[in-house]
Amino acid sequence: MPAPDLPNKSPMPYKQPVSILLIIHTPDLQVLLLERNDFPDAWQSVTGSREGDEALRDTACRELWEETGIRVDPSQIVDWQQQHDFEIFEVWRHRYAPGVTHNTEHVFSVELPAICDVAMAPGEHRRFRWVGWEQAAEMVFSPSNAEALRELPSRVGA
Repeated sequence: MPAPDLPNKSPMPYKQPVSILLIIHTPDLQVLLLERNDFPDAWQSVTGSREGDEALRDTACRELWEETGIRVDPSQIVDWQQQHDFEIFEVWRHRYAPGVTHNTEHVFSVELPAICDVAMAPGEHRRFRWVGWEQAAEMVFSPSNAEALRELPSRVGA
């Protein structure tokens, strides 16, 4: 007999299967990458799920602040009008409602004037690095993140 579907008992509701990928870069295309705590050597750009009915640009601003301590005006966030659907890794599916297996990720970028220090979210990330966009595309574990990084020069007109 299969186990009954139990309500989510965690203090936070399930994550929405709608997220952002935010490429943070400087004018000379140095890119900020973060290494995940729960997946050693897994580098990525800022990512995160939408909360409630917030606009995705607001999700990008919130996640940037939560994961790096960097604040920007929402108008600085560039919406690439691009999205990717992907299967959620099995290890992270418990964060989503039962039966949710796929996520839709929306791509954004933000240009900062220069490399800066980062105040990482200790529960999420262990290290950060600023690297050139080509190296960043080789380092990230997510294919959609790598694809976005390879598109960065054409997106910013470099």
